[in-house]
Amino acid sequence: MGMNVGAGSDDGEDQLNNTINTTPLVDVMLVLLIIFLITIPVVTQTIKLELPKERNLPTQTKPENIVLAVDRDGDVYWGTERIPDTETLVNRLKVESVKEPQPEVHIRGDSEVRYESVGRLVVACQRAGIFKVGFITEPPAPGAAPR
Repeated sequence: MGMNVGAGSDDGEDQLNNTINTTPLVDVMLVLLIIFLITIPVVTQTIKLELPKERNLPTQTKPENIVLAVDRDGDVYWGTERIPDTETLVNRLKVESVKEPQPEVHIRGDSEVRYESVGRLVVACQRAGIFKVGFITEPPAPGAAPR
């Protein structure tokens, strides 16, 4: 009685296949690729808007412009004259609001002032009927990184 152990037969069919079958891997990858190609356009759809462009125009100082300033304590100044309260400010702005053309109001706020103080000025301009209100800021230093 004889038994063949070890070397195998001469026809080569009994040898083990030691390579990885990549066909299922390729099938899964193609399915994933198709899914991603279908779902990406849905994710990137947005409402078409025309966003505002950034513009930085230098202030044109005209004699009819009204410059209001707020210091760090919240005190309001019309030019260099201190305004005692909001009602006085509204009454003075009402006089200016009926002029033709209506003057612009430029608000200068200290960098340490509370937003509430500047907000009161904007509300006072609105109550008086002023249409053009702008804020004066210091231009950035050349080469400075934007905040």
